[in-house]
Amino acid sequence: MTSHKAIVSGISGRYAIALFELATESKALDAVESDLSKLKAMLEESAEMRDLVSSPLYSREQQSKGVAGVAKAAGLGDLTAKFLGVLAANRRLSALGATLTAFDKLVAHHRGEVKADVVSARKLTKKQLGDLEKKLKAAVGHDVAIDASVDESLLGGLTVQVGSRMVDDSLKTKLNNLAIAMKGVQ
Repeated sequence: MTSHKAIVSGISGRYAIALFELATESKALDAVESDLSKLKAMLEESAEMRDLVSSPLYSREQQSKGVAGVAKAAGLGDLTAKFLGVLAANRRLSALGATLTAFDKLVAHHRGEVKADVVSARKLTKKQLGDLEKKLKAAVGHDVAIDASVDESLLGGLTVQVGSRMVDDSLKTKLNNLAIAMKGVQ
């Protein structure tokens, strides 16, 4: 557990470590990871789900029933459903998003991967993601798990963050830099 503390911290980190250790002990790491991936997508897509986990207006019982219903409807495994129940019972559902991120970090570390956050102007194809993964692996020297997202305000290009290193090759940044350079010419 000591090595886990260096990777994640805070309340979300403690819950992620507990779930990670339970999943590892019960040899259900892949199943739990899949369940949490579904949960992450639900949080991103559903305003009602975000409201359920973050609003203090819902009672402990309402949140418990709500997440139990979500777990059943989404076909989540027993361990994941129980974990959501514990979060609801302890009034920690608001930490779910951060806990999912912390769990991803633990899994990546367990597999010897480095996580890369990639933001692009448009959704990347599987081929583009594969090519990017190969290039990042060559640059970093480790397997790379890409967490891709879309931000249309970038206009074009992408930004890549691996650990503390960030490469911003977006059209938006290039245009902003050009605008700053042009102001200096006047």
